[in-house]
Amino acid sequence: MKLGLLLLAMSSAFANSFYVTISGLGGEPDYDTRFTGWAQELNKTFQAAGDAKAQAFIGKDATLEKVRAAFDGIAKSAKPDDTLVVVLIGHGTFDGLEYKFNIPGPDLSSVELAALMDKVPAKRQLLVNTTSASGGAMAALRRQDRVVITATRAGTEKNATLFARYFVEALRDAAADTDKNEVISALEAFKYADQKTAKFYETQKRLATEHAILEDTGKGEGVRAPSAENGQGLLAARFPLLRLGAAQVAAKDPEKLKLLAKKEEVESQIDKLKYQKAAMDVADYRRQLGALVLELAKVQAELDK
Repeated sequence: MKLGLLLLAMSSAFANSFYVTISGLGGEPDYDTRFTGWAQELNKTFQAAGDAKAQAFIGKDATLEKVRAAFDGIAKSAKPDDTLVVVLIGHGTFDGLEYKFNIPGPDLSSVELAALMDKVPAKRQLLVNTTSASGGAMAALRRQDRVVITATRAGTEKNATLFARYFVEALRDAAADTDKNEVISALEAFKYADQKTAKFYETQKRLATEHAILEDTGKGEGVRAPSAENGQGLLAARFPLLRLGAAQVAAKDPEKLKLLAKKEEVESQIDKLKYQKAAMDVADYRRQLGALVLELAKVQAELDK
């Protein structure tokens, strides 16, 4: 591994992860119960993560004043190497021009949310907007180095969504870790939740009223199926959302954490190389891939000791 990459991996080993979960108004008891339950479970999962600094705003506590104060606090504490994850659960509205997240008192607009996140110096950011009409927030929230996931592909999909249910499930189901590296990435969680949501409508023989999208280049409209062909998904694939098993244990050991960060960086380089494959000479691609796979095996051997 090149010195620059090694230093990046080592510095990220000591970075913090800030999680903010906001559960908005349900409008009726059934939705209040659902939204509260999903938000509480998600926050509990984040709190259990090794380096997590998690907080949740649920029900009457999810006011604009408290949300602003939380982001102000994070902006003062976070550093460029840190990570910010924000999840919205509830109902959203879109009037053709502006998206708003329904919370007690004044609603939170996509424009203000973008401004709050922009003030946080953490370079790597993830926003998961699981609300109805959430696709209408994409234009305001996309930014370089930020992964944006919305439960709907447009602001016109206004029915209550189920995406949050399956996104929460993704973080407690080892099956979401499709590459079996003991890390559930933002991309893996997105794919898991999207597939489960689609399966629900299919099983219930109902017309799907939500179609999740992902954008992580800072300049696209978001896509249903991120891939090397459409250029979406690379940052999300390299965004560790939750570690499992031995990886979670290693994250709590300072020496193992250095190796874990190194492993994740090598895996990121492999993902990036795969996205570049179509434009590369075959022999050069195989040479670089072989070297990275060998490096990954060495790091894994050290972790397994």
